[in-house]
This record gives sequence, C-alpha cells and structure tokens, in this order.
Amino acid sequence: MATCTKSPFLTTAYPNQHKKFSLIFSGATSFLPPHLCDSGNNKVTLDALSAWVATNQGTSPSYAIQSADLLIYASPGRRRKTIHLSCRRHLTSRTIAFSLANENNEGERGSSYACEDNQVLIPSENDESNKNPNMESGASVLHAEAALSPPAGYWGNCETLLDKLKAVHLHVLASEQWNASRLKLCHRNYLVSATNLIHHLALKCLDVEQLREDLSSNGLLNLEAINSCVLPRLTAAILLLESAAGNRKRLEQQKSTNITMHTMRNKSISNKDLLLGQLQDDRNTHIMVTVGQEATESETLITDLLKAGTSIIRINCSHGDPCVWSEIIRRVKHSSQMLEKPCRILMDLAGPKLRTGKLMPGPCVIKISPKKNATGNVISPAQVWLSYKGAGPPPTHLSSDAVLFLDDKEFLSELDIGDTLRFCDTRGKNRTLKVSRKIHFFAGTGCMAECNKTAYVDSGTELDNKRKKCKFPIGRVVDIPASEQSIRLKVGDLLVISRDCSSEQYEPYCTTIDAHKVTCSSGLVFDSVKPGETIAFDDGKIWGVIQGNSISEIIVSITHTGPKGSKLGSHKSINIPESNIHVQGFTSKDYMDLEFVGAHADMVGVSFVQDVHDIVVLRQELEKRNLSNLGIVLKIETKNAFENLPLMLLEAMKSPNPLGVMIARGDLAVECGWERLASIQEEILSICGAAHVPVIWATQVLESLVRSGVPTRAEITDVARGKRTSCIMLNKGKNIVEAVSFLDTILVKSSKEMKAKLKPLLLSGHMI
Repeated sequence: MATCTKSPFLTTAYPNQHKKFSLIFSGATSFLPPHLCDSGNNKVTLDALSAWVATNQGTSPSYAIQSADLLIYASPGRRRKTIHLSCRRHLTSRTIAFSLANENNEGERGSSYACEDNQVLIPSENDESNKNPNMESGASVLHAEAALSPPAGYWGNCETLLDKLKAVHLHVLASEQWNASRLKLCHRNYLVSATNLIHHLALKCLDVEQLREDLSSNGLLNLEAINSCVLPRLTAAILLLESAAGNRKRLEQQKSTNITMHTMRNKSISNKDLLLGQLQDDRNTHIMVTVGQEATESETLITDLLKAGTSIIRINCSHGDPCVWSEIIRRVKHSSQMLEKPCRILMDLAGPKLRTGKLMPGPCVIKISPKKNATGNVISPAQVWLSYKGAGPPPTHLSSDAVLFLDDKEFLSELDIGDTLRFCDTRGKNRTLKVSRKIHFFAGTGCMAECNKTAYVDSGTELDNKRKKCKFPIGRVVDIPASEQSIRLKVGDLLVISRDCSSEQYEPYCTTIDAHKVTCSSGLVFDSVKPGETIAFDDGKIWGVIQGNSISEIIVSITHTGPKGSKLGSHKSINIPESNIHVQGFTSKDYMDLEFVGAHADMVGVSFVQDVHDIVVLRQELEKRNLSNLGIVLKIETKNAFENLPLMLLEAMKSPNPLGVMIARGDLAVECGWERLASIQEEILSICGAAHVPVIWATQVLESLVRSGVPTRAEITDVARGKRTSCIMLNKGKNIVEAVSFLDTILVKSSKEMKAKLKPLLLSGHMI
C-alpha cells in the first residue's frame, strides 16, 4: 500500500483538504526508512532524500544530470531536432515520485511514453547533433561564472548543496516517469507545458525551505521563481555547482539546457498569443472590458473602448439574449476593422451559479435631483438630456444626471438655447427645465437642460415651451423604465428565501414572521443547506446565518452589512461556503448558448467549473461541434476549482484548444475566505505559470474609478500586481472609457516615463 502526504500548495490554504494530490512512495512501505518523511508537515525531508539517493544510487550521488532534456522541442515554426544525451543512471520502479491521484485516489504508474511523433529519447554522448552550430547558446554567463575563482570558504557547502539539488533533480524526473501515462494523453501542443506542470508539483511536495535559503544566500538559484521551467533551471544550477567544484561539464550540455529554457519561454508566449491575440506597440498585458445592453444603445462606446486600449470584449451570457449579443459583436468587429485594432471576443457561459430571483419591478418613475450642500442649498442644477425616442443615450463626452425621451421630433427641433420647459411632476409640483445646449449628432438632435429643483417624472408627462406669450407644441415624455427594486437589509434582520416557481405548491415554513423575502430558482439550495451554516449575498457584501430551512424556504439571520445597511437586488449571487451543494457544471441554457458562442466568439468562459468531470463534458461538447479552435477560459470561482486546478489543466490539455484561466476573485474570496484570497491567487498564478497557461486578473479592478471617476490607492496597487498576468479585466460602469485609458497608462506609458525621470545617483569623490 502506498504512503501519501499532503501537497503544500493545498495545506497553505486548506489544511484538511489533501485528497487530490499526494506524494507517493512506490513499492512496499519497507522501501523507504521511516525518517524520510517528516510527520510534522507531511513533506519529504530533503536531507533524508539526498542521503537515501546517495546510498541507493551508488557510492556518490553524482549520477548523470539527466536533463531529460526530455523537454527539448523546436520552437514553433522551426524544424524539430531530437538531442541525445547520455544517462549513467536509469530510473527504476523503486523511485520516489510525485503522482496525481486518480479517481480511486491511487497513484498512477507508468513507463516512459512511446517515442512516436513527440518522441522523447535518452541521447548518447557522441551524438553529433549536440555540435550543431545553429543551436542557440545563452549559457555563456554560466560558463563564465564557473571559470571564476571564488573566495575562500564561499563554496564550503558546495558539495552539500550539490547533493541536495541532485536529489531534487532525480525526484522531479521520477515524477515525470510516474505520470507518463497521463502525459501521453496530452495534445502535442501542450506536452512541454504539461510536463513542466508535473515537475512543478513535484517540487512543491518537497520541504526545500532551507535549501531555498542556502541557494539564495549564495546567489545561485531562486527556487520560488523557477515554476515556468523547473527542470532546465535545476540543471543549470547543478552545472554551475559542479563547475565550481572542479567537475566541469561539457559546454554542449549547457547549450541544451539553454535551448530548453528558451523553448519554454516561447511556449508560454505562444500560448498567450493563441488565446488572447498578439498585442500592438510595447504592450505586454491585454485589457478586457465587460459590456452589455448599454453597448447597443451607444454608437460610440465600443469605438471609444478600443481607442482607449481595450483588446478583448467580454459578454456575459447571464444577461441579454442572442439579439443583443449579435449587435454587440457586429459593432466590435466593425470598430476593430475601422480602427485597425485587433479585438477578440470572450463569452461567458452563465453556469450553475446560485442567484436571487427577479424582484417585482418598481414604478416607472425617474428622479431628477440637483446637487446640494450640507445645508440643503443647490450647488449645481441637475443635467437632463432631452432626445427623440430611439435616438439612444447622449454622446459619451456629455455627462447627464437623467435622460428623457420625447415623442415629437418637431418639438425638439424647435427648441433654442435659453428656452424654458414647464411641467408638472408626479407629486403635482410645478417644475422647469432650462435649455443650456443644443447638439446635432448622427442619430438626431438633442438638448441639454438644467433643473434646479427635485422632480419625479413618469411617462406621459407634458413639457410645454412658452416664449414671448407664444405657446409651442407640447412634447410628451415616453418610455420611462421601471426602477430597479431592492430590499435594504441591516444586521439582525430576517430574510426568507423561497422557491422561485414552486412556492405555491408548498406550505410556507414561516408565515407570521416579519421578514424580507427573495426567491431562488435552484432547488439544490433547499435540499442541501443546514441550520448554522453561513450564507453570503452579492459577492460577500451581505452575510448571514441559516436559522432554519424546509423544502420550500430558508430563514436567514443577517449578521453583516454596510454601516447603513446594504441593498439586495435581483440576480445577485448566493454563496454557501460550508454547504456541500452538488451542482452540475453545465445547465440546459449553457448548452444552447454554446452553439452561439462557437459560431460568433473567439473564447468561451466556463463558469463555476468544479472538477475534472466538468472539463470532460466541455471537451466532449466542443468535439461534437468541431470547435477545436475555440479558446477555453476556466473561471476559478470555488474552493473545489482551486483544489482541482492542476488536474483540470491536464484534462483540458488533451484538446488542442487554446487554454487560459480567469481568477474570479469575487466568488473565490467568498468561498475560500477573504484572508486566504491573497495566498490562493498567488498559488493559482504559480500553477498556471508552470503550465504556461495565460491568466486573466478579474473582479473589482479599478471599481471605484469605473463607478465614481476616482480610483483608490489600493486599486492602483492591485493593478500593479495584475501586471504579472496576461490580461486584466474591467467591469462595466459609468466611467469605463476613462478607466480603460487610465489602466492603459499604468500598463504602458507610466513605466517608461518613470524610467526616464529616475536619474542615476552620481557619487562625487569630494565632500561638499
């Protein structure tokens, strides 16, 4: 029976969750001595491992650096060359290895994958291909460093470090052999990346903290920064140490190591470009913007976004319909072609997300409010945009507090600057609008008017223009939308969640309590929750505890809101982190939407993936529709998705589709805990970096700037951290164009300007 230990990247955030990843000791339990595994942290102790390697692999651990350079492939566009290196020690079945557990939670054994189209050979020493002058050599720095004579005592622990590094090297190589059958299933485009991911996970299972400090203090290697090319960097460090110890290696081996690093860097870049597209100018990070119905109501919004720096448009299939989506995509393609700025389209499937139901719509009334100071005096009048029905919203360069559509074009065309429009609001109050600007644009004519007093306007309100005792035609207000309803919750309030469509079939659980009520269409919630479990609404803005439940209702006691309470509206998220709710990865709506996405979009965002089964279903659906070129973006939003991320990546790599990951930090923080979000997102970045998978940084990026026009300092820092990813996503809002322009400045222009402004410090030889 194999002995298993926890994966450290899981124990970081979830000490009790270690089912999916295990460090497996092959063979009987007597194969390894008990002291090899530290029972304190469930990691393999490196001292014990290196000593065991020295004992079991010969008189000294100087077995060949099998730089299984097993990862040497030609970069895209070049002819592939197989490079042969000799191997003095071959891996056997009695080798310590990292394994990904299968469904039965057992280690997967396997031999080297077959040498077919992606053959991996263990080369010979005399192979002439190593002497190919066309090979790139960037190892001259290593060679030069090895030739230097270090100061006395600097390499005092050189042999110890070398032994430990070689033990790590063997362990990483063994992990590849142990998972050979899994790697064999990967598509050839992802074989290099999948192999490096296995190497990275193997390294994470070792207790290398002391080794990391020793290597870093000697300026040799930073083990925390080698995730993108694990094996080549380990090999390079071993070569350097052996050269320093007097056991110099051939330059050809250093060349092959450098080629592997170069290949992996190219693989990471090519995976990013395949999914997100190539960037223009000096940009390294894409900007993605979520748009919805508002993009169809403005003739300039999409164009302005592309001009500001947007390179990807995101459409959420949870909102709108195919008619709206088609119009958005048409405008994106038209603007992209006219501006000669490439722009790709990502469409997110709604997924099985739990949400509040639709509340009853409010009255069709719009409130016009001038800005007032603390004493109630008007500081500035409200700006009201007047336009003909169907003309769309005001131009983007205008800032309006309210929009009124009128039914008469002639009435609008006759208005002049200075005219006063009189009307009676819904309360019977006499109010006026004074025309301050008249603007002609391609959709018609519009006017900006000022209102100095608060007014409530509904459809049918009549506006009349009196000029020098001459009464002009009357204009009527039309199409005032229903106001969005919400309930305001405070700490201590009770909230009842009832079934959306079937509540009439059940007797209410509580009919006498004075409580707010919302609905939820998912019956899984009512069947799975238990009293005492916490529940969150609207991405964690509101928290509560479940007091009781039945087959038709859930009673929640509110425990956390804003200082003055928080509003809860329609279609807001519901998260129950402690409950074991088994939701299906795809809904019937997702299957229908996938047909549209495959025909019109460049990428599909898969919401609320949980485990490998969801990826298997996705691959099957894409194969049915022959969508091998459609990009896949896995949205990591739950604890299960985080725990299963490596397995899901390896499963997705079985298809040729471009692959990426979105860190959906809103739901992820609620599901996993706010205090763990920082470490979790770092682990996701590390895993995806090892797999050469591009990452999208999402949720509440520059949210204050988008909504109010002023960013917070924390948001600027958040963007700076997001620069490490391949793409940063902004959500829609009033100031979205300005936010995109601001973000583009941070990503591109500001760094150059800062370098230009930072002057070198000149030290004078004389005291001043």
